[in-house]
Amino acid sequence: MNERSLTPNITVTIGHHSRIYFAFVTTAPIELDSPATVTLHAATFADVVSFTAEPITLDHARARIPARLVLIDAMELAWQRAKYRGHQHPLLAADPGLVGLNTLQHWLWQRLQATPSSQVAA
Repeated sequence: MNERSLTPNITVTIGHHSRIYFAFVTTAPIELDSPATVTLHAATFADVVSFTAEPITLDHARARIPARLVLIDAMELAWQRAKYRGHQHPLLAADPGLVGLNTLQHWLWQRLQATPSSQVAA
């Protein structure tokens, strides 16, 4: 079965343009993201790994590294996977039971409503 069909996803439509985004957990830094990749949640790997579909064994050192729950545009998934893995970072499918459509909608709305920390006041 296609891996993407099991991965939680959300369709985002703006005007006449629609995109499908898939939810994954990664330890990759934001500098490796495509412009369309969205971080929904960032914490230690020990905290974020609970969102993965497959169980992960953690050692003490790995548990403390930064990790993120991200949305990746379906059109850029192959490129994003290669970029992360090329830099030795995992791309782990999120658990559809824990990160379902309602959760993705909630976190995406929170992300869209957040004031960017780099925004300069006029």
